Amino acid sequence: MTLPALLHPFARPAAPAESFLRIVRAQGAALWDDRGRRYVDAMASLWYCAAGHGRTPIIEAVTRQMQKLDAFHLFDRFTNDPADHLAERVAALAPVDGARVMFTSGGSEAVDTAIKLARFSFFAAGQKQRTLIVSRTPSYHGVTYGGLTATGLPPNQEGFGPLVPDVVQVPKDDLAALDAVLARDGHRVAAILAEPVIGSPGVYPPAPGYLQALRERCDRVGALLVTDEVITGFGRLGTWFGAERYQVRPDLITFAKAITSGYVPLGGVVVGRAVRAPLEADGALILRHGVTYSGHPTACAAGLANLDLLESEGLLARGQAAGKRLADGLRSLVDGARVLEVRGEGAMWALGLAPGTDAVKVRDRLLDEGVIARPIGPATLAFCPPFVIEDVDVDRIVDGVRAALPEKHG
Repeated sequence: MTLPALLHPFARPAAPAESFLRIVRAQGAALWDDRGRRYVDAMASLWYCAAGHGRTPIIEAVTRQMQKLDAFHLFDRFTNDPADHLAERVAALAPVDGARVMFTSGGSEAVDTAIKLARFSFFAAGQKQRTLIVSRTPSYHGVTYGGLTATGLPPNQEGFGPLVPDVVQVPKDDLAALDAVLARDGHRVAAILAEPVIGSPGVYPPAPGYLQALRERCDRVGALLVTDEVITGFGRLGTWFGAERYQVRPDLITFAKAITSGYVPLGGVVVGRAVRAPLEADGALILRHGVTYSGHPTACAAGLANLDLLESEGLLARGQAAGKRLADGLRSLVDGARVLEVRGEGAMWALGLAPGTDAVKVRDRLLDEGVIARPIGPATLAFCPPFVIEDVDVDRIVDGVRAALPEKHG
């Protein structure tokens, strides 16, 4: 057994090199391995490749930008055109009044940035006691220590030592549990953090009216509402942001993934008036936060080209049509014996599997059928295809799952 030099994320460190599937080429919603086998990318890689693989306009935009200004930082007095223009585009699309945008390298950094901005805005406003962050179980908010602490998945936290203080969690959709926290500590709450649709823990849409109820409670206790849209942002639910889909107004929005369709890593936070005001009130205040690649010009050029494609080709609507076809097909697999339910919204869906139907084993058999999906725990199989996926490949996903499920007994 040979171990690779590369240590893979969310994988077994002891996995031998020969156990990995080597992807060498991609186009649209299709991938090829080093043996020439074709696969349907049923997960848009890792929830991000909305515009599809191999899109020439993004590739050319990146190339042009690297030939002109490959990289330079935004710290202190410096800026660049792609970062300024992309911030203007994102701010205009976001359902947040008077928005500004702070860029990061990805989603985990975006969540940590939102937590820090929420706390720091209250510090600047003289409310230093407001440090408490309320998140939910289950949830996923990244792997850096702030986002990891807010993540409602205990296995992800195990073994990493002390986490960030002043973060509490309540069960999803349980307003009574949230009200108990607010009754006790409402004066200390800086923000409530929620994914519009819970993604990585299993694809769980919110209960009707739940996100609006979070907004109402934030207003009541004077806290901020943060929607984590690393997955749902930029069209996954049919609107530019999931908050718009559920008609809720956040104060901060985290984003990443589909902002560039993954061509170059990029994330960020949309910052609303409630957060901006105390930061801007003192002209001498310095925001001592940011990452080396905040507003990286090449990444922002990719973001601009990606947004152009999403808009000019009507890909948000196309993704929703593909999502509906996929959901209808997946529902045909519900049999009460192997598949218990289909969960999702827009163009992100999951199968809830019955006990004894192992998601990892189904995923492995699905690879043999030429489809790449994502197992989540033992009982969920997730799907999040590129918006450009053709009907024939949507049907291949469904047919592949049907073939990959274990035989039905009884």
